[in-house]
Amino acid sequence: MLTDLEKKVIASIQGDIPIVSRPYQALAEEIGIPEEILIETLKDLTERGVIRRFGATLRHQKSGYQANAMTAWQVDEDRIEEVGHIMASFRAVSHCYRRDPAEDWPYNLYTMIHGKSEEDCRETARKMSEKAGVETYTLLFSQRELKKISMTYFPDAI
Repeated sequence: MLTDLEKKVIASIQGDIPIVSRPYQALAEEIGIPEEILIETLKDLTERGVIRRFGATLRHQKSGYQANAMTAWQVDEDRIEEVGHIMASFRAVSHCYRRDPAEDWPYNLYTMIHGKSEEDCRETARKMSEKAGVETYTLLFSQRELKKISMTYFPDAI
């Protein structure tokens, strides 16, 4: 069971985090508690496994990127960790994760590449391929964004 305070803290971090020098202080003020209490509560919720991760949503169009490509890579399983670290090191990559391949889809590593154009994305993928020594991949370019929202928990807590 979660306390009312824990529900308020969870609700406070679900939206946009303020872009200020002390974002947790701003969030704490919004729900009427000291910053230290907000941080302690977040740490406790994380340690208990209630919060498993913090994520960020990149609104690539607002940050100057006009193209993005989900790039699917076919990587030998014994190299997946090594290659994943190489791929994730590229600045243009916002996501990098492993998935099980399917019978008719042999790809097992995925990266989201952002660029100013589709050609930028292709060039980044080429460089990634070269650096990681992975030749088999395909780029899936976004055509339009249909939904980009996160789950909302405890909407009435604040």
